Amino acid sequence: MLANQLITDHYPTVEPDDRIFTALQLMEDFDILHIAVVTGNKYLGLISKDDLLDADDGAAIKILSNNLLQKSIKSNEHFLSALKLASQYALSIVPVVNNEQEWVGAIPYVELLKASAKFTGAEEPGAVIVLEMERKSYSFGEISRLVETNDAYITQFNTLFETETGLLVATIKINKLEVSDILATFQRYEYNIRYFIGEEHYENELRYNYDNLMSYLKV
Repeated sequence: MLANQLITDHYPTVEPDDRIFTALQLMEDFDILHIAVVTGNKYLGLISKDDLLDADDGAAIKILSNNLLQKSIKSNEHFLSALKLASQYALSIVPVVNNEQEWVGAIPYVELLKASAKFTGAEEPGAVIVLEMERKSYSFGEISRLVETNDAYITQFNTLFETETGLLVATIKINKLEVSDILATFQRYEYNIRYFIGEEHYENELRYNYDNLMSYLKV
């Protein structure tokens, strides 16, 4: 998904000679924390609401030129570039420009969230299983094969290396909610299941052992 598929062109911009109170009012009207400063059609940068509130609201925006965040993405970039920029600078909108650095429009953060949900398959039904393992033990091929042996397949797969634990954490989205057989298969192959979100139609090995222990302790 490219940035130009998420652009909203109705967000306002301000000129350097506009008054700070004008920018603040526009931010209030459009419920945003940043606004683009444009001269003619040339994009100069973003100004934040916090910076505007710290200044005399009757002054011109150009007095805050040193506070402009000169960040943007091109309309033909992948939407993940916009998501990275929004996350890195806590932006309420991500500016989009053309190759001449001319203002094209903005991508609001809420649209990035929707795009991310679609991109990761979060909107689709299915279970999530989180495995943890030593990095040297990681094999996507084996994990995929174990899932497929239970008449399922992986719709999303992400890995993260945790520096604090030294473990590789694999998050798997499965195309079905019932995961009893898949969990049992992972346990049989000595995978450590950190947690899962799904349904079990019968007790898996971990729960069976836990219930047996509880019964023993009550004797």
